[in-house]
Amino acid sequence: MEGDKEFAKQKKYLKGMGGPMVVFGIKATDGKKAGQMFIDSLKLTSHVANVGDAKTLAIHPASTTHSQLDPETQAKGGISPGMVRLSVGLETLDDIIADINHAIKAATAEEQVHQLKSRLSGA
Repeated sequence: MEGDKEFAKQKKYLKGMGGPMVVFGIKATDGKKAGQMFIDSLKLTSHVANVGDAKTLAIHPASTTHSQLDPETQAKGGISPGMVRLSVGLETLDDIIADINHAIKAATAEEQVHQLKSRLSGA
């Protein structure tokens, strides 16, 4: 996206074509738990460390590939607790989006309940 700090490199090296890798974060008080819940809630998408498959793949680096590092070292390496890496495959776009939406709802449901309880107890 144009607002991203890496946009100029993407335009220069990939000629504006981008790629199938999407990185995003799950916003939650406990990002690591929410990221794990997101992965566990996926139905179509596979949870594997490799990328570049014909299937849609996802990984939560904080609890898998970078789990041996402490949170401070992870942060220095650009790994946030709720970060998810998604390699988009060849499945139907509507199916991929539905799977991701379902997993986001599941990953953030506990956070929403917590926020509601906080509001109600403070009222």
